[in-house]
Amino acid sequence: MTPVLRVARSRAILTFVLAGLMCGTFTVRIPALAEKLGISEASVGVALLAWGLGALVTMQSMRGVMARVGSRAVLRVGAPLSAATLAGVAFAPSLPWLVAATALFGMAFGAVDVAMNAQGSTVEQAYGRPLMNGMHAGWCVGAGSAGLLGTLAIFLEVPFTANLVAVAVVSAPVAYLLSRGFLPDGTPAVDLPAGQADVAVGTVVRPASRKTGSRRNSANSGNPLGSASAGSTASTSSANSAASRRGSTRARMPRLVYLLGAIAFGAFMVEGAVADWNGLFLRNVIGAPEAVAALGYPIFEAGMLIARLIGDRLRASLGTRRLIAASGLGTAVAFTVVITTSSPVVAVAGMALVGLTVAAISPIALSLAGTATPTPGPAIAQTGAMGYAGLLLGPVVIGFVSHATTLRLALGIAIVLGVLIAVAARFLPRTQPRLDATTLQPTPLRTPAPEPLELVA
Repeated sequence: MTPVLRVARSRAILTFVLAGLMCGTFTVRIPALAEKLGISEASVGVALLAWGLGALVTMQSMRGVMARVGSRAVLRVGAPLSAATLAGVAFAPSLPWLVAATALFGMAFGAVDVAMNAQGSTVEQAYGRPLMNGMHAGWCVGAGSAGLLGTLAIFLEVPFTANLVAVAVVSAPVAYLLSRGFLPDGTPAVDLPAGQADVAVGTVVRPASRKTGSRRNSANSGNPLGSASAGSTASTSSANSAASRRGSTRARMPRLVYLLGAIAFGAFMVEGAVADWNGLFLRNVIGAPEAVAALGYPIFEAGMLIARLIGDRLRASLGTRRLIAASGLGTAVAFTVVITTSSPVVAVAGMALVGLTVAAISPIALSLAGTATPTPGPAIAQTGAMGYAGLLLGPVVIGFVSHATTLRLALGIAIVLGVLIAVAARFLPRTQPRLDATTLQPTPLRTPAPEPLELVA
């Protein structure tokens, strides 16, 4: 791989790390936030609902934005803005101000989430092999680090406000620096030989055998991107780029995108249930000390990190359908352990099991979405928006169900979601396009994928 690709991959991973650090810092200090403002679980749910609404509103508008400006520009502005709005949450003096601040934080972060996944998809296609689970492992590193730092802050009695402001001040300049060196969306051809380097934005790089690719290049076989004329290639690519960007915003998404969005909905809701409510569950229901309760989230993220580090290999060996089905059923079993125990140690261990089982689902859904349309941004925006709808509904549903019954019973919703994810995996494509970095060949947008992504009964 070229240095350009290596830099792009490392910065994409570090962007996931930074995003996880910012979100994780906010999440792990939710009990301290509730104590600072003297608000109830239902009020915390309202604030988290505002965060989810803000993210969802932004993500719903990102299909057009991503098609016009791409992930690089969005990350260059959105990531530092997320850090600034995190500081705004830290200074919120009352519930109304907190709701407004979390809404702004959600709006900024929603843009970052779509853009960093689109950038990850572009890098993944450039490398020619699954990488998205590894990208999301970076998120786990950041979120887990936030949990450990939050536990240290609690031990040192660092106030909630100071904790969030410190993270925001460090994150803003780092986020801007990371945005330099990203790849343009849909241009994974930076690693191709010199004669093929001028592939336009919107061109999809697909696998082909060396023999087939050689014949295509030597015979030129009517493929505009195989022309020996660099000028012709550039002009044709530019036309394809413009057409694909206009089409990606106007055309109806494939059915696969909506199925992937439904799977992401369930996975995000489970992840959100742990992220937003594990601290209060361990503290108020199980009776764990605050320092132990704060460990629930980093332990969960540690489980997710392990699973995502091996997730790409598991996907290659087991296949997408089997991996998602097993992950869904495993999530249901793990959450059953969490909500039926009265031991803090068992509950925290159960959080690790939930992390291990749920971790691979959303990265795979976003990875597949990135290949369902000519450019990854619009499809990822749609899938991500549906996923964040789960993150949006999760806090408010669990909050109000726990208010009407118990938090233990409310968290049982995650068990049902795990089973539904396993069922949904049955309708995913039976095969996925194989990616081989050594045999990538550029093809124009009108050329169909070797193994089209279609729903099967």
